Amino acid sequence: MAAALLRGVRRFPWLCNVLLYGGLFAAGDAAQQLLRGQPPDWAQTRRVALVALAFHGNFSYVWLRALERALPGRRPPAVLGKVLCDQLLGAPVAVLAFYTGMSILQRKEDIFSDCKKKFWNTYKTGLMYWPFVQLSNFILIPVHLRTAYTGLCGFVWAAFICFSQQSGDGTAKSAFVWLQGEKVNADEESSDK
Repeated sequence: MAAALLRGVRRFPWLCNVLLYGGLFAAGDAAQQLLRGQPPDWAQTRRVALVALAFHGNFSYVWLRALERALPGRRPPAVLGKVLCDQLLGAPVAVLAFYTGMSILQRKEDIFSDCKKKFWNTYKTGLMYWPFVQLSNFILIPVHLRTAYTGLCGFVWAAFICFSQQSGDGTAKSAFVWLQGEKVNADEESSDK
């Protein structure tokens, strides 16, 4: 089974990587809804999946291959160059595309409102997560699996950015405060019993 899956990934790398990336990103949205104790909003999850499939998965696939062509190999200077390019060029594009894409799909009047309010906070939060993900990606993961690996790590990021898009301010602090509040509420409920 695993061998057949790997053959499929090698034979159809773009399709497999993009589908896996989109599925994991949508699952991150569903997970954050579940963690927030909300009933599932499948329309929201479909919008997240559409943005991930239409833009993020494709962008990631093309971007990671372009970085590898521009800075080939796993030697420290190449890896650090790829991480730096990814964070200075790729990350801002991805954050802008997410907030703008979601606003378009939600038919918001000002499609740049979330970008204006949350871009810098989200970008700075991403700098605490993505450089470490991409460092391991560029050192350990074969090129044909890099988008899938990014999607796997993107599951956690998707839960955060979907929370931020819906009710956070793009900071890690808002997510931690919310999670801590959930823990406190759960502790209070268990002590009431």
